[in-house]
Amino acid sequence: MSALAPTAYAGPIIDCHIHLFDPYRPQGIPWPTPADAIYKPHLPEDYWQVAARHSITGVIAVEASPWIEDNRWLLETLRSNPRMLGFVGNLDPADPGFRQALEGLAVEPLFLGLRYGNLWHRDLLVDQQKPGFIDNLRALAESGRSLDSANPDGRLLDALLRLSDRLPELRIIIDHLPNAQVLPGEEEDFERRVKALGERPNVLAKLAEIPQVGEQGLIVEPGFYRDRLELLWQAFGEDRCFFGSDWPNSELVASFDRTLGLVRRCMAQYSPVAQEKFFHRNAARAYCLG
Repeated sequence: MSALAPTAYAGPIIDCHIHLFDPYRPQGIPWPTPADAIYKPHLPEDYWQVAARHSITGVIAVEASPWIEDNRWLLETLRSNPRMLGFVGNLDPADPGFRQALEGLAVEPLFLGLRYGNLWHRDLLVDQQKPGFIDNLRALAESGRSLDSANPDGRLLDALLRLSDRLPELRIIIDHLPNAQVLPGEEEDFERRVKALGERPNVLAKLAEIPQVGEQGLIVEPGFYRDRLELLWQAFGEDRCFFGSDWPNSELVASFDRTLGLVRRCMAQYSPVAQEKFFHRNAARAYCLG
């Protein structure tokens, strides 16, 4: 950590984590539900409306649906805007039809990888023992795509450690580590797991979900976030940490402007070169962007 905090980053940004959905399409959506505050269309034009005041040059969407057909919906939705750089989709490596579905997506340059973790009643620690699971993820790695995970807890981190040992060639991206829920008494175990994952060169950290809410609302003091962010930064280094806003989930915590402003202030403790990697350059390594 630099002794003199440099100026907050003001250059180009690639936002590596947003969700897109439209509850008003004929088939509806599995998430969010009508009870959620974000239950309304969130499409590329809606994102660019809130992001227009910032130097965002590209965006990566992450699948928010377990329905396999929604990979195609998301793909077609992205085609409308060249600043939409691609998407992280959803396929189940335990499904007998996985390889055929992967081959169908692998011909699409906008397809950047898959998401698998503890969403949608999945358990990566157990599931990777299923027949064909590892071979199917090996095929994902051979296609040049990555595996995103969500949402981090001790069990998921253990699963990622085991998976990385079995498939060191697979590029693994851990989402939402800044907001990982660590129970009292489990801090040392969490740090141990994070440091062990950081020792694996093909594991990267997408630092989405940084802002948090306290009793007085959004916590705007960067010092509140420093210990967790420094742990992640030291574990993964400036070449393997990168930015995602988590829009529109982030709207439940703060506006897009406040989210990005807070992340900029938190990252201002690092060098200008490190900040540029975090906000812009590291996205290319994480998702093999051309």
